[in-house]
Amino acid sequence: MPSPGPNVATAAGGARLSLLLVEDDRADALLVEELIADAAGEFDYLWCQTISEAARALTDRRPDCILLDLNLPDSTGMDAVHRLGGLDDTIPIIVLTGLTDEHFGVTAVSSGAQDYLVKGRVEPDTLRRAVLYAIERKRAELATVDLHASRMRALENARLERGLLPSPVLLDSPGVDIVTRSRPSRQDALLGGDFYDVVQTDNRTVHVMIGDVAGHGPDEAALGVALRIGWRALTFAGLRGNERMRELDRILTTERPSNGIFATLLSVALEPDSGRFTAVRAGHPGLLLQGGGTVDWLEPRPGAALGLGAREWPVEHYELPKGHGLLLLTDGLFEGHSGRGDERLGEEGLLTMARTLAGLPGSDFVEALIVAAESRAALHGGLTDDIAVIRVERC
Repeated sequence: MPSPGPNVATAAGGARLSLLLVEDDRADALLVEELIADAAGEFDYLWCQTISEAARALTDRRPDCILLDLNLPDSTGMDAVHRLGGLDDTIPIIVLTGLTDEHFGVTAVSSGAQDYLVKGRVEPDTLRRAVLYAIERKRAELATVDLHASRMRALENARLERGLLPSPVLLDSPGVDIVTRSRPSRQDALLGGDFYDVVQTDNRTVHVMIGDVAGHGPDEAALGVALRIGWRALTFAGLRGNERMRELDRILTTERPSNGIFATLLSVALEPDSGRFTAVRAGHPGLLLQGGGTVDWLEPRPGAALGLGAREWPVEHYELPKGHGLLLLTDGLFEGHSGRGDERLGEEGLLTMARTLAGLPGSDFVEALIVAAESRAALHGGLTDDIAVIRVERC
């Protein structure tokens, strides 16, 4: 008679598979052992008499398939299937059932088992095929679950992306031309925290904002959406400069999932008629000024990033000539590798690159600059961060 513990049954041909037999009846266990020995394949198997023993066995090794009796000392019927499946839902289960409870086998399959076998009616080849089919059914089931989860994540990411990168809200005669672009750092990248927005208020002032939440993933993206919507609402409510920045800081500290998360932000308010504009910078990179056949780097005095406890941010005043454009960007545009080791393109490298493209019109300039940065980084491992760019030109 078999005894509880590891056994090895070897048959000619085929690949070795491991089975866990959960059966309290010694005679039935012996029958299964003989079937395994005669099967046209190689099987390692471990015999346990209770669900509790099986639980301990699963902590030491993971079998390819479980053969489960429905009448055990510590569990019967569907409870046995549920308990064993709850220990590791990636392992296929084949139910062993008697003639009198064959209907339980059908119920077990509907409850998550991959197949059922009737005791006394199983041939060695039948057992082997049942085990192989059960393993493949479980693989297909897990692949389907993963595919569904992936599609759901893609839908959630698409919704978050629409929240991060909205369409500009402008009046009928904005007096400016807007170009926006965004690029993920790589295919299948985690959702980033770059965000931007453009709105125009009743006095025709065009408000432009771009920001970046530290980190990648849905939490950071959701925080970016909250900041963008908060910035838009505060702008329409009439808040400007430090008053608006303090409220954004409150939003971040309230909504962030952990205390270590911060965000950088650059906000510009442009009067299209006069060309006067202000810039408020919270730890964010500066911006490019394109016009007159060249590109310059504009560096407003910075304040601390949002979430770091600051209460005041410098408000800088400038004037934008007609036909000139402001390019607000996130640091992904210049932080890609561009040489050996940790060498990066950097702000100076980006400016040099931008000046070679200075003669291009707005949308062409933006696209060419991003492509040039991507191509440069591709030679050294690709981009390391997402890219978001928004260009505002005074018409």
